[in-house]
Amino acid sequence: MGYPTKVQLINRAHNEQWYVNFPTALARAMEFERGEVVEWIIDDKEHLKLKRTRKQTKETKKKPQTD
Repeated sequence: MGYPTKVQLINRAHNEQWYVNFPTALARAMEFERGEVVEWIIDDKEHLKLKRTRKQTKETKKKPQTD
């Protein structure tokens, strides 16, 4: 089953930005975390791959320092 998603373009005075939002079901299935960094890889004009640059787990996240 696929999840249709629209590509959005935001035109600004000095640049443009393209957005693709992930449906919640996909984000949860992939266990994405807020602020996670990912990398897009172009296979061809019909296929993109999304690669995690580093999977962060609760153990690898920085904990706030307490004095």
